[in-house]
Amino acid sequence: MNDSSDGRGLVTLIGDLAQQVTTLLQTEGKLLRSEMSDKLSKIGAGAVEVLGGAICLLAALMVLLQALVIALANAGLGPGWSSLLVGIAVAVVGVVLLRSGAATMKPEDLAPERTQEQLKRDVRVVKEQLK
Repeated sequence: MNDSSDGRGLVTLIGDLAQQVTTLLQTEGKLLRSEMSDKLSKIGAGAVEVLGGAICLLAALMVLLQALVIALANAGLGPGWSSLLVGIAVAVVGVVLLRSGAATMKPEDLAPERTQEQLKRDVRVVKEQLK
């Protein structure tokens, strides 16, 4: 009862299992860090797009306000309407950038799926080893 079928003792088998589980957890930690680094890069890219969109919308607001002032002052088709068209174009670009950046940062896209799946597989393997 103190030896397994291959001649190793129970203490040796438990020690090997503990060492393998430790190595497995270290490897999973490395995978998690790598995957989270990728996700943080994705967040950074999305944040840059959101910031770009916000700057464009701010510029659009200034141009639109300028266009409104000029349009009201002239009460005709002049430089004000040109400013209005430019403001609308900048606003459209800003909205596109904001939506794109926000879509990049969805929480469900940032979860470490590979690590979660690998951990589930590892738990199954460890349970099988303990049987």
